[in-house]
Amino acid sequence: MLVDAWLTRAAAATPHAPAVNNLSYAELLRESSRAARQLSALGVQPGDRVGIVLVPGVEFVIALHGVLLLGAVAVPVDPASAAPQIAERTRGARTVIDGPLTGHEDPAAVLVEKHDLDAVAVVIFSSGSTGAGKAVELTYGNFWWSAAGSAVALGLNPSERWLCCLPLSHVGGLSIVIRSAIYGTEAVVHERFDSERVLTALQSPDGPTIVSLVPTTLNRLLEAGLANATSLRWVLLGGGPISDQLLQAASSASIPVAPSYGMSEACSQIFTRGAPLFCTRVELGEDDEILVSGPTVAPQCRPTLHTGDLGRLADSGALEVVGRLSDLIISGGENVSPETVEAVVALHPAVADVAVVGRADEEWGQKVTAVVVLEPEMTLSAEDLNEFCSSRLSPHERPKAVEVRDSLGRSAAGKLRRRDL
Repeated sequence: MLVDAWLTRAAAATPHAPAVNNLSYAELLRESSRAARQLSALGVQPGDRVGIVLVPGVEFVIALHGVLLLGAVAVPVDPASAAPQIAERTRGARTVIDGPLTGHEDPAAVLVEKHDLDAVAVVIFSSGSTGAGKAVELTYGNFWWSAAGSAVALGLNPSERWLCCLPLSHVGGLSIVIRSAIYGTEAVVHERFDSERVLTALQSPDGPTIVSLVPTTLNRLLEAGLANATSLRWVLLGGGPISDQLLQAASSASIPVAPSYGMSEACSQIFTRGAPLFCTRVELGEDDEILVSGPTVAPQCRPTLHTGDLGRLADSGALEVVGRLSDLIISGGENVSPETVEAVVALHPAVADVAVVGRADEEWGQKVTAVVVLEPEMTLSAEDLNEFCSSRLSPHERPKAVEVRDSLGRSAAGKLRRRDL
C-alpha cells in the first residue's frame, strides 16, 4: 500500500506550521531535500542503509528525512556509544552521517512522492529480551499504525507540541519525530535531558502539550518543582518500572501521566494507560509472558512478538508488567545486557570473577551492579571500575555500584546462578 510521503504532505498542507524546533514544514522539506540530493551524490540509492551518528536536534531530523526522501533506510546510532559498537552498527551502510552534510548535490536525484507501507524505513538496534543488540527493521507501516494508535490513546491536538528529550537512536525518541511528521504537528527536540531546560519548557504557558519521559527523569523534574504545567496534556511515561509513589507524586503536582509499555520490536507503544493500542493485540501466554501481535510489530517478529516480560490483568482490566523472564536490566529506560557488562568487567586486573545484576533503585528503576570476586590482595571501587569501563561501554552500561563477595553461586557445570544474586 502506498501513501503520500509524510514530510511532503505536511509541507503542502501547512507550509508555515512549525515542524521541529525553529524550522517550519516548508523549511524542513527544503533542507531535507537538499540533504537527499547530497546523499545521492555520495552514491546512496533506494534501499541502501545510511548510518546517522548525530546528537538529537535539527540536523538529525534533516538527515533522517533526507534519507527517507531517497527511499533509503535510516540507521540511527547514539554518538555516545563506544566506538566498536558504532562501527558494528553502521557496518554495511552506504555512508555514515556523523556531521553536517556538505558538498555536491545530485540534480538528477529522484525524491520519493509515496511511501510503501511494507518497505523498511528505519533500523533500530534493540537489546530486546536477550540483550544481544539485534537489528530491528521497522517499516513505514509500523510507524503509521503506531502513530494512529498513539493518537487514539492520547488524543491529538492540531497544535500538538511534543517534547523529545530521549535519544533519537531509540524508538521512543525517534517515534516522536516521525509521528509528528505524520500528524503535521511540532516536535521539540532537545539534545539530551537537562532538568532545568525541560522544567522551564514545561512550565511555560505555551510549552509542550506532550512530553515523553522515563521514570528517572519524571522523578527528577518533580523534585525540581514541576507542577501545574498548564499546557501539558500528557506525560507519556515508559521505559521501566513505574512505582505507585511516583504516580502519586505526579498526581499531587497536577501532572497528567499516561503510563506506557513498549518495545523497539513493536515500534514503541504496545499499551498505554493500561490498554493496548487499538491496532494491537496483547495476550498472556505460557508463564504469563506478554505476547503481542498486530501491524506495529516488526515483520521479523511476526506473527507473534514474545516480549520476555511477565504480565497480569488487574481487577480494573488493565494490563500490568510484573517482571521479566530474562536477566535483562532496565536502568533509566535503557536496556543493559549483563553478559555484555560482565565481559568487560572481567578484563579488569583486580577481578577474578564477576556477575552483573540489576538492583532496585528509586532513581534508575534498576541500578547496574557488579558483584565481584577479587584477586588476592586487590581492591576495586565503583569509581575505578567506571573509569576502566568508560572507553569500553556506553554510559548506561557502566556499573554504578560494586559488591565484593568471596564467591559467586555457580552450577556444577560452572554456569552462573545470576538470579540467586
